[in-house]
Amino acid sequence: MKTWKKALALLAAAMMVSGMLAGCGSSSTGTASGSASASGSAAGSDVGDPVNLVFSITAVPTDAHGQAQQVFKQKLEEISGGNMTVECYDSGTLYGQDTETDALKNGDVDMIYSSASWLTDGSPWVSMFTAGYIFQSYDHMTSVLNGDIGKEVFQKIADEQGVLPLGAFYLGTREISLSEDRAITTPDDLKGVNLRMPNSEAWVFLGKAMGANPTAIAFNDLYLALQTGTVDGQDNPLPTVKSAKFYEVQKSISLTNHLVDSVWPTINLEKWNSLTDTQKGWVMEAIDAARDYCDTANLKTESEVQDFLKQQGMKIYEADVPTFAAHVLDQYLNDSVSSTWDMDLYKQVQDMAK
Repeated sequence: MKTWKKALALLAAAMMVSGMLAGCGSSSTGTASGSASASGSAAGSDVGDPVNLVFSITAVPTDAHGQAQQVFKQKLEEISGGNMTVECYDSGTLYGQDTETDALKNGDVDMIYSSASWLTDGSPWVSMFTAGYIFQSYDHMTSVLNGDIGKEVFQKIADEQGVLPLGAFYLGTREISLSEDRAITTPDDLKGVNLRMPNSEAWVFLGKAMGANPTAIAFNDLYLALQTGTVDGQDNPLPTVKSAKFYEVQKSISLTNHLVDSVWPTINLEKWNSLTDTQKGWVMEAIDAARDYCDTANLKTESEVQDFLKQQGMKIYEADVPTFAAHVLDQYLNDSVSSTWDMDLYKQVQDMAK
């Protein structure tokens, strides 16, 4: 990811973002330059009628995946010559974290960022991809979810729930951060810690498996919950700790590396099926551009962010990752939560880490 090509891709995408910050607001439906003649020459008779996609996310605009939403919009409108437009909403202004999945399934919104944790209610077997330490690294995660296994997983979700994930964007590797200066080395250190987790059974189980007392709080309410002491800590990738300014209300981070996290740009299946093959190709090309931006930005930030957080006064500690991994996976494999897992698929995923 550190090749000159990736650097150029990040620079180009950043230029896209800077040009779209004003244009991807709550009602941006503008048409990209190039007009219908560009799309017609590119795709022939399969262009289809003009389409507007409503894309709602809970991420803040400063998050890499928040900016990637804007890269997606810019790229799609550009390559379609205005045949496809994207109406962007961020920061949970249209739908909150607890309501956006239902809104997507009902067709009230066309696209959201989802993830395995939010899709387990309709597809319990997907909980395998919510397990702590299921992925060992970024390369492991992206090779699985953006490869053949991911395509099969996403199509099965579509068949079962009527929503289709289009890929996996790297969110970062989740770590534990506390509002007090205390090292978390093993699961025993999390006993009695009220740890914020997103409001789903899969997230809550992960918190318990880590050894904490999980407390479900929506991301939009997390800063205040940390500030007022409603919770003792939270888990998020370090780029999110920076972008959401949690360092203002927290004092320490322990590098547990417990979840190589991703968000999945997900589209309502009926909407997807209404697109022509050409339009679907444009969407996937725009998804690839957005993913490249998001992944490159988060990998870069992760390589630099620790110095920034230390400058803000946060202490950073190394956790005993092998001890955590053995404990957490044991909790999953010896609980009914794993009874729906495809163990052959689990083995395939683990073999790809080698």
